Amino acid sequence: MATTIQISENLLEKLKNKKLFEKESYEEVIWDLMEDSMELSEDTKKNIAQSEKDIKEGRVVSLEDIKKRKKNVPC
Repeated sequence: MATTIQISENLLEKLKNKKLFEKESYEEVIWDLMEDSMELSEDTKKNIAQSEKDIKEGRVVSLEDIKKRKKNVPC
């Protein structure tokens, strides 16, 4: 169910400035802002910890290496 809300001109301008692209809805802008303050899920926290461990233990591939590999792969 859609609804309307009243906001000040000042807030409207601030929301306009938060848009990533012109056709982005204000609902998308608001969800993006809310996401920034939401708690990370336990799975996400676990994945971040694993990624940090992988980095510390050298299990990474540089962007340069990936680009080199891509050039060497026949299309």
